[in-house]
Amino acid sequence: MRRKGDTVLFDRPPRAAAWAAVGGKKESEGPLADAFDLLLTDASCGEKSWEKAESDFARYTLEAALKKGGLSAAELDGVFAGDLEFQCTASAYAMRGFDVPYLGLYGACSTMAEGVGLAACMVEGGAMRRAAAMASSHFCAAERQFRTPLMYGGKRTPTAQWTVTGAGALVLDAAPGGPRVQAVTFGRVRDYNVTDINNMGAAMAPAACETILNYLADTGRTPEDFDAVYTGDLGLVGSRLLAQLLEREGVRLPNHQDCGLLVYSVDSQNVQAGGSGAGCSAAVLCCHVLPLLAEGQLRRVLFLSTGALMSQTTFLQGESIPGIAHLLELSSGEEGQ
Repeated sequence: MRRKGDTVLFDRPPRAAAWAAVGGKKESEGPLADAFDLLLTDASCGEKSWEKAESDFARYTLEAALKKGGLSAAELDGVFAGDLEFQCTASAYAMRGFDVPYLGLYGACSTMAEGVGLAACMVEGGAMRRAAAMASSHFCAAERQFRTPLMYGGKRTPTAQWTVTGAGALVLDAAPGGPRVQAVTFGRVRDYNVTDINNMGAAMAPAACETILNYLADTGRTPEDFDAVYTGDLGLVGSRLLAQLLEREGVRLPNHQDCGLLVYSVDSQNVQAGGSGAGCSAAVLCCHVLPLLAEGQLRRVLFLSTGALMSQTTFLQGESIPGIAHLLELSSGEEGQ
């Protein structure tokens, strides 16, 4: 394991041993519906609150990943997990059902890449034999916490994004074969004084731009070295801003795709600028990106999860919205890469 700038390069890249994604009703109507391991059309999961339902989504996705990998929870040395709820309660409450060391994270929608990066560092460094990363979100819980309760019936702006009801979980180990985590670039908090809580794409795009530029400078690579560059959930607005910001630095992303625009059909699903939420990039990574790497349809990609780090309190206090983006370099694990 070596560090260059903000990037950690793995000498023995950890393997993606198993993964799973769970989605809700909106996700079952989207372009990636057939790729999810489990779709739950009841957003409440039979629970009395949206928050309890999100814990169920998180629990189901970790259980599914373990089952697919032929693993038990006892074989995990740690789980890095987070969500959008106060004090990451969806993840913490989900982990009540697993007797495993739990490392709670809050990176907002950047949590999945952060968790995978940290888990990879622990596995490659020998501190953990097997570690999992997980992130979840729930549309109803997020709207109640960050904006307005659903019964209020507020009008959504064109720049707003639809929080994914779903989760993704990934188990890493040091065994041979399978997709690999080649490197991770941990992002820095950047604040460009965006104050519109209904325009997360604008708040996160500058952080995504900087993390990409830092990775390219640290490694000497170019975007053309990759089959695709995935961003977490910039949506329509943030994706356009990212392209503009990178072009100012002389960098083009002809192979860019955004998870918030993959999980939903913007033209037909009434999701405004696309998907968002900690579960957005987590689910797309586990139901779309990793399977393509495992099948050899993709050989090497960059994957960023992007997050807006405000809280309900800071928003009401008139604070601006800081952004963060963490980047993973992923490969299919084929020889000669």
